[in-house]
Formats: sequence, C-alpha cells, structure tokens
Amino acid sequence: MSDLPQDPKTKSLEQWREELTPEQFYITRQAGTERAFTGQYWDHRELGLYRCICCQSPLFHSDTKFDAGCGWPSYFQAVSPDSISEHIDRSHGMVRTEIRCAHCEAHLGHVFPDGPAPTGLRYCINSASLVFEPQA
Repeated sequence: MSDLPQDPKTKSLEQWREELTPEQFYITRQAGTERAFTGQYWDHRELGLYRCICCQSPLFHSDTKFDAGCGWPSYFQAVSPDSISEHIDRSHGMVRTEIRCAHCEAHLGHVFPDGPAPTGLRYCINSASLVFEPQA
C-alpha cells in the first residue's frame, strides 16, 4: 500500500463531499457561485499565497489581487499559466471562460478581459475555492 496521497483527479464526488464543506463542494465540484460580497477573501488584504481548497496547489499571489468592485476576489495573474485551466462555459445564457485548478479540476470562477495592466485580465474567483497561506 502506498503512503502517497490519492490523486485528486481520481476522487469520487462522495469523497469530495466528505472532505469539503457544503459550500466548498457546491462551488468547486458543482461549478457553483457564492453571492457577491459574502466570501471571506473578497476584501482580504493580507500578504501571502492563495491555494486551491481541494488540493492546496498554489493559484494566486496576493500582490496580483485588486479591487474590481465586483464582490469576489479578483486577480490579474495566476501563479503560473500551468496552475489553472480554461474552459468554455455556456451556462446561464452567456459565453464565459471558466477557470479550474489544473491539478484537481476544482471550479474556481471565471476570467474576463477587463482587468488592469499588465495582463488586462480579471480572474474573478470564489472565496470558497481558496485557502490563504500568509506570507512568512
């Protein structure tokens, strides 16, 4: 028997349901969305690293976070292009670009082309999909 943790891409929905809160499960595994201005990180200003709540993969540095006025944590750049994956989302009568954790496929939010320099991008992310690691 291996002591390595289970590959998050092979976990069942029932395993995720046992590990996550109901809100975290709804958002990350069912592509849900938290209400604007309610998530714990929408107005968070501490320095550090935002990681995926499901697999702890690094996603966003606090120095790329900005106030987009939308009510969700917003970032202009991911930790690396390999940390997230993009998918077409045609739900709710719109066409958007969904963002998922590249490691475990957790739904994080969406990316829009209306962010600040230098990227011009706004990664609009659900707080419930993140865990924060303060800068040491």
